[in-house]
Amino acid sequence: MKIALVGYQVQLRYNVGVSNDEDTQLLNFLKQKNIDIEKVIWNDASVQWRQYELVILKSPWDYHDKITEFLKWLDMLDANNIPLLNNTQTIRWNVNKRYLKEIEEKGLLVIPTEIQLRNTNFDSSIFDIWKTDKVVVKPCISAGAKDTIIVERNNVDESYLNELFQSDDFLIQPFESAIKEGEWSFIFFGGEFSHVVLKVPKENDFRVQHQHGGSIQEPVVSHDLINQAKQYLNVFAVDTLYARVDGILKEGKFYLMELELIEPYLFMNNSKERFTNYYNALKKWL
Repeated sequence: MKIALVGYQVQLRYNVGVSNDEDTQLLNFLKQKNIDIEKVIWNDASVQWRQYELVILKSPWDYHDKITEFLKWLDMLDANNIPLLNNTQTIRWNVNKRYLKEIEEKGLLVIPTEIQLRNTNFDSSIFDIWKTDKVVVKPCISAGAKDTIIVERNNVDESYLNELFQSDDFLIQPFESAIKEGEWSFIFFGGEFSHVVLKVPKENDFRVQHQHGGSIQEPVVSHDLINQAKQYLNVFAVDTLYARVDGILKEGKFYLMELELIEPYLFMNNSKERFTNYYNALKKWL
C-alpha cells in the first residue's frame, strides 16, 4: 500500500515555536515499520494522487488561508476514490468552528458560543447575556489564533467590529479567566488516549499557541479527566486516526474549546511510545 503523508509548503509564520521535525520523525518511524510512505504537499500541482492507496493528513497548516482550494482538493480525493485519514466528511465538518454549536446542542460541555454571521452588526447585549465584561471574537474558519481578539465592554469599537464582520462568519465567546491556567490538549490515536499536554499562555496574554509565546507542560492526568475528553470523540470523532481535544478546566470539569481533527500538532516530542501509539492506530487501515 502506497501512502501519502500530507504537509504544506513550509512558511515560518505557521511553525514558529514548534518542532519542524515531527513530520520527519513520524515518516521515518513508519518507514522503519516497512510502510511505503512519503511526504507530499497537499496543493502541489505536480503530485499524481492516483498513485496513492491512502492519504494521511498531518500538517496542512495553511488550509484555512486557502479554504476554497482545500475543499476542492477534498472533492478530488473523493472523485478518485482515494481514502483520506481523517475521512473527508469529518474534515469538512471540522473546517468550520460552527461545529461547536452542534456539540453544545448535544449536551456536552463547550465554552458558550454564538455565531456572528457575515454582514451583521455586533450586539453589545452579549455582555449582559453572559454576565461578562470581555468576549473573544475569532473567525469560524481559522487556525493558530489568527484574527482572534478580545473585546471589552468599556472599550468596544463597534465600527471596527462591524467592518470585520463584513468578510466572514465569526464566533463570539465569553472570555474565560481559566485560560490563564492553561489549555489542555488530549491526543487520541484510533480513539485511544495517547498523551496530554498543558499549553500555558505567556504573562499578560491569553493565546496559548507556540507562535504567541505559549509554553508546554506535560502534567499527570486522571482517568476521569481523560474520559471527560474522550466523550467528544465518542459522539463526533468516531473512526478517526488522530484527534486532539482542546479545552479548559472549570471546577474540575472539562469544557471544550476546539475539537482538532484536521492538522493538529501532536506533541510527539520524539517519543517512541507516542509514535507507536500512532502506528498501532494506523494498522487498522493498512
